[in-house]
Amino acid sequence: MDINAILKKIDAVDTPQLKRVALAFSGGLDSSLGVELLRRKYRVEEIVPITIDVGQGEAELQECREKAEALGIEPIFIDATEEFTEDWVALAIRANSDYNGYPVSTSMTRQLVARIVALEARKRGCDGVMEGSTGKGNDQYRMHNVFKFFAPELEVLVPVRDFDLTRQEERALCEAWGVPVTEQISGGDDKTMWCRSIASGAVDLNQEIPDWVWLWLTPPEKAPDTSTEIELHFENGVPTALNGRQMPLGELVPELNTIAGAAGIGLIDMFEDGIMDLKSREIYEAPAAHVILKLHRDLEQASLPKDTIQFKKTVDAKWAFLTYHGMWYHPLKTALDAFIEATQAPVNGKYRVQLYKGNITIMQRDLPTSLFSAEIRSIKSSGFNQQICRDAAKIRGLPFEILAKQQKALDKYNSNDSEG
Repeated sequence: MDINAILKKIDAVDTPQLKRVALAFSGGLDSSLGVELLRRKYRVEEIVPITIDVGQGEAELQECREKAEALGIEPIFIDATEEFTEDWVALAIRANSDYNGYPVSTSMTRQLVARIVALEARKRGCDGVMEGSTGKGNDQYRMHNVFKFFAPELEVLVPVRDFDLTRQEERALCEAWGVPVTEQISGGDDKTMWCRSIASGAVDLNQEIPDWVWLWLTPPEKAPDTSTEIELHFENGVPTALNGRQMPLGELVPELNTIAGAAGIGLIDMFEDGIMDLKSREIYEAPAAHVILKLHRDLEQASLPKDTIQFKKTVDAKWAFLTYHGMWYHPLKTALDAFIEATQAPVNGKYRVQLYKGNITIMQRDLPTSLFSAEIRSIKSSGFNQQICRDAAKIRGLPFEILAKQQKALDKYNSNDSEG
């Protein structure tokens, strides 16, 4: 690839004159290249790299430190794992987070990172912020929204988009400028403990995904021939114990990822409708999310009234839509949070579950605050006198008697009309 042609394309784009820029630095290809672009193209006086731990794991953080050292920068490390799990992921569970098959995750972390970077940038006197989104994806909107909500006066730099760089051009620049690149699959991956996105926006229609890509998942056909049983305890709509051990979400979710992933659970291969209404094939692995969300929905079905369940499905869908579309701090999202929170007090229970080659089978439920009343509903019990429903059935059937009369009248009316 002609490096001079790429440099010429970059030089043709006018850039703002900035002194101090805060960079959302993950150590990935885009943010690493951003360091050199800030030096060579934007010519800023000071780079303020900020790395946010949202549960991507120590291995990835160590790789980030090594890349920072190679680039000659010292990132500010901020641990946001507790906030991400106890606030953001807990909300996602209570909202049955599902954007057309995707358990919203990256869409949350991008907005959490953007808020922290924006606030740090203001605190440190920056006049700009930089992030590594492509102009073909969703994160540019998510991060821009949050940047402008918390630091509207700052200039937002998105070089991959603003210089119209392809992945191949980015790689060529990195090679020419000595920027370390370690991604093994084009597009890299985005890992949090809740869900891992693989090569987002770069997966071809019929591209096979090699087994070495998976972090937690054992493909179902290669999973053990024996099942694994787990016990999961929910309180107020959130898991609080795994296999009898109380633990925070920040510990429970990673442990369940390992257990469920080994049983072949968590693969998502889907077409996703992005913010720009452009479809992409997306690959995710989310073993813990698969198990937790399945059980949470089941627990709500047992614990909430029918009208609440039906209405909450609409609320949950809108919640996922707003979160996916970068609107975490929108007033409507805040209002939906309040409704969802108000429904979760009775969502308590303990599940014994069998995991086997991609399947999740509920073996036992202990539901202390559910609405399930076998002594009344079961046809095996005599909890109430069935005869009292005779008149109730008559009342509920009256509208259908009237509809029958209407249909008879319509038939007669249409018959007379055709004869006339």
